[in-house]
Amino acid sequence: MDYQNLFTQTQVTGPISRGVPINSYDQRERTQGVSFSSLLGKIGNAQLGPIYLGRLGVASLAFGMAAFFIIGMNMLAQVDWNPIQFIRQLFWLSLDAPAPKYGLGLAPLNEGGWWNIAGLFSTIAILLWWFRTYRRALALGMGTHVSWAFASAIWLFLVLGLFRPVLMGSWSEAVPFGIFSHLDWTAALSIRYGNLFYNPFHMLSIFFLYGSVLLFAMHGATILAVSRYGGEREIEQIVDRGTASERAALFWRWTMGFNATMESIHRWAWWFAVLTPISGGIGILLTGTVVDNWYLWAMHHGMVPAYPVTNVIDPSIATPAFSAPLQGAK
Repeated sequence: MDYQNLFTQTQVTGPISRGVPINSYDQRERTQGVSFSSLLGKIGNAQLGPIYLGRLGVASLAFGMAAFFIIGMNMLAQVDWNPIQFIRQLFWLSLDAPAPKYGLGLAPLNEGGWWNIAGLFSTIAILLWWFRTYRRALALGMGTHVSWAFASAIWLFLVLGLFRPVLMGSWSEAVPFGIFSHLDWTAALSIRYGNLFYNPFHMLSIFFLYGSVLLFAMHGATILAVSRYGGEREIEQIVDRGTASERAALFWRWTMGFNATMESIHRWAWWFAVLTPISGGIGILLTGTVVDNWYLWAMHHGMVPAYPVTNVIDPSIATPAFSAPLQGAK
């Protein structure tokens, strides 16, 4: 069989690489332990470590672990501290937001207060981690593209748990911490506001999501297909095109009519992926704050047909026939 690295991937193990030396302070804050993993080598580089922690990294991990601990302990308490039931019911357990009566205030601990604290800690952890990625990129002389891609996901996270609840005036509008519970929240939000499928920003988000999947699959398949010619060395292929990029370009010109370059495909994929949570976050932010019913909004703008006239009274707006108490009822 011809060489195909999809099936016959080789792992190259060499001397330990400590990375680019920056300064003595940077070197002190890197972990010293380095190991090799054949399992990791199947999906990436086999070397594990060193890891740069730094003050931002330590603080981010501390806040993140505190939030994880609070959520975990609350879920464990819900099953009477039974570890077996905790594992069995994990997908159904949830730490819910406070009730609407508490508004934007701090609720009692067992009535949503723990959710407030866990949400604060997890938000701090994520923002600290963003600053960490930004500072590490600058220290290494890299562009900050990774940080801004991460920021697009943080935008959606903050819309769901902070921005929209604040605009709606209640923490009860936020997403609970739980697996099935957050899926139920999504379904309930869609039903409550007339089906999110008619939200144009939701449409854009799904378009960019599917587009990202397609672009990454096409790009990954192309590079694997020409890796026998060194296609994975994309930087060299950008500045000095070889037989790998030439064959890849020819393939797409034959099948699609035009081809991306070794650089442009990454820009396309970056933008499609980043615009997925950005457009989705805009759609969620408008839901309930600007638009109360997306189906009626779509009907008003000619996206969907209006309800047919049937002369049937909508029971939700009809006056109940027996609204008055019965004579002699106790």
